[in-house]
Amino acid sequence: MLRIAVKPLLLAVAVALGAQSPVFAADDAGARLKALNALLAEQWDYTLKNSPEFATILGDYRYNDRWSDYSLAGAAQQKKDYEGFLARFKAIDTSGFAEQDRLNQQLMVRQLGDNIRATELKLNEMPLEQMNGVHLQLPQFVSMVPLDTTRHYEDYLARLDKVPEIFDQVIEVLKQGERDKMMPPRFLLEKVVVQIRDIAKPAGEDSVFGRPVAKFPDGVPEADRKRLHDAILKAVDEKVRPAYVKLGDFVEKDYAPKGRNDPGIWALPNGDALYRFAIEQQTTTRKSPAEIHEIGLAEVKRIEGEQLKIAQKQGYKDLKSFREALDKDPKTHASSREQIVDLYKKYIAQMEPKLPELFGLLPKTKVEVLPVQEYREKEAAGAEYNQGTPDGTRPGRVYVNTGDFKNRSLLNIESTAYHEALPGHHMQISIAQTLPGLPPFRQQAGFTAYIEGWALYAERLGEELGFYQDPLSMYGHYSDELLRANRLVLDTGVHYKKWTRQQMVDWFHTHSSDDEPDLQAETDRYIVWPGQALAYKLGQLKILELRAKAKKELGDKFDIRAFHDEVLDGGALPLDVLEARVDGWITKSKQQGTKKS
Repeated sequence: MLRIAVKPLLLAVAVALGAQSPVFAADDAGARLKALNALLAEQWDYTLKNSPEFATILGDYRYNDRWSDYSLAGAAQQKKDYEGFLARFKAIDTSGFAEQDRLNQQLMVRQLGDNIRATELKLNEMPLEQMNGVHLQLPQFVSMVPLDTTRHYEDYLARLDKVPEIFDQVIEVLKQGERDKMMPPRFLLEKVVVQIRDIAKPAGEDSVFGRPVAKFPDGVPEADRKRLHDAILKAVDEKVRPAYVKLGDFVEKDYAPKGRNDPGIWALPNGDALYRFAIEQQTTTRKSPAEIHEIGLAEVKRIEGEQLKIAQKQGYKDLKSFREALDKDPKTHASSREQIVDLYKKYIAQMEPKLPELFGLLPKTKVEVLPVQEYREKEAAGAEYNQGTPDGTRPGRVYVNTGDFKNRSLLNIESTAYHEALPGHHMQISIAQTLPGLPPFRQQAGFTAYIEGWALYAERLGEELGFYQDPLSMYGHYSDELLRANRLVLDTGVHYKKWTRQQMVDWFHTHSSDDEPDLQAETDRYIVWPGQALAYKLGQLKILELRAKAKKELGDKFDIRAFHDEVLDGGALPLDVLEARVDGWITKSKQQGTKKS
C-alpha cells in the first residue's frame, strides 16, 4: 500500500485568482503554450504554498513553519480557487500543441474538476479515521521534517505551537459533518479515541513529537541546543499533548457516540453517489459496482485454483486443510520483530541487480525498511510505502508492521517486498519524480489505479525473474494476489450489497490465508476508504491486458523492456489515458519496424 505521508485534507487561500487568461489568435500556438506552462507553474506554487506538509515532503522548505488550513472556511476558499483555476485552464485552446502539452491541460482540468466535486460531496467533513486521520498524520509527519539546522528546529517549533489551532479547526469540521450526517462508523471512531490517547500519553522526549531533541545533529550549534530542547519540550507538553487530550475528549464524549451504525457508505446521505464517485476516483474507470463484484468473484476462483495445485503437491486434499496447517505451523510465522524487517531487506536486495533484465528506466534514489510506529501498528496495514524526496536526500521508506509478530505470516513477505519497493512503488514513484519534461503535478501524480496496479503487477515480475523458488513463497505470492481479488468482492460487498462487517470477516476466513491481525485491519480499512481497495486489481488487470495486446500486435518485435519503459515514462496516469498512450506506442513501434535493444 502506498501512503504519501500527511496528505492535507484542505488547502488554504494564498494566491489571488481574479486575473483572466489572455486571448490569443487561433494560430498563435507558441504564445498559448507559454500561457499554459505559466498557469501550470502558478497552480503548482499554489499547491505547495497551501499544502506546506506536501512541500516539505518534496524537499521544498519555503513553508516549513506552517500547516495547511483545515477549517471550513479554508475548504470553501479552496473550492473557489479551484473553480477559478479550472476556468482559466479550460480557456486555453490546445490545438496545435504537442501530445504531452495537450495532456498536461487535460489532466489538470480533470484533477481540478474532481477536487471541486469532492468538496461538493462534503467528503472533507470526515477528517478522522483509524487508517490515516489527521491525528495520525501529524506524528507520522515528524519523520519527514528536515532537522539539520537551527532554522529547521525553529520551523518545527513553530509548527508544534500551531497544533492546538489545527485541532480546533478539525473539531469545527467534525461538528459540521455531524450536522450534515457525514459520520464514520461508531466502532471505528472508538478506535480513533484509543489512538489519540496513546499519542497524547507520552511526555517530553518520550513523545513522538519530542524525539527530535533527544539528539541534535552536528548542523545545530551547541549554543542553540538547550534553548531549542527546552522550547520544543515545552510546546509538546503544554500545547501538543493538551490539544490531543481535548480532541480525544471531544471524539469520545460528543462525536463517536453519534457515529453511524452501518459500515457501508450507502448509509450516508447520497451514499450511492458517493460510492460511484469513489469508484471513478480510485479506479479511473466507469465500471459499475455489480461489474466489479463479478470480476472479483472470477479472480478469486482462478487464484484459488492455482493455490490448490500447490496444496495438493504438498500432500493436502483441499485448500482448507492446507491453510489450517500453515496457520498452525510456527515455522510459517515470525519469531521476532527483527525477522520481519530483515526478510524485507533480503528480498529487496535480491531484486535490485535483476532489474536491468526488465527495465531500461531505473530508480536513482535509495529505499530503506523501517518498522511501523508502535502507536499505530494495531490498525496499520502489513506494509506501506512513503515516498522520498526527488533529489534523494531522504530515501523512500517501506514501513512494515511488526506488531503481534507471532501471529504474522512470513509467506507473503517476498511478494510484498516487491510490491512496496522494487520493482513496485519505490521504483515507479522514484522514476516519476525525476522524469524530465513533465510538469511537477504530473511527476507527483497520485492516480491510485495506476500506482497500486503497477505495484501488484510488479509482484508477478518476481516470478518472471525466477524468484518464489520455495513453493510456500509462491503460495504467499498467490495469497497476496488473492487478497487484491478479495478486495473487489469485499469493497463492493459492504458499500454496494450492504454486507455487514461479520459477512466481510466470514468471507475473508473462507477465501484467505491472511493472518488474523491483517485480516481485521483490512476489513476496517475497506469500510473507511470506499473504493480505494478496488484500484489494485483493476489497475493490474489493465496493465496485463495492455501487455498482452502489445505482445500480440508486435509479435517478435515486442520488447518487454520497451513496454515497461513506456508505461513508466509518462508518470502515473488514469487507466484510459495509459491505454491510449500504449496504443500509440504500439502503432509507432509497428511503423518503425525495428526492435529496441
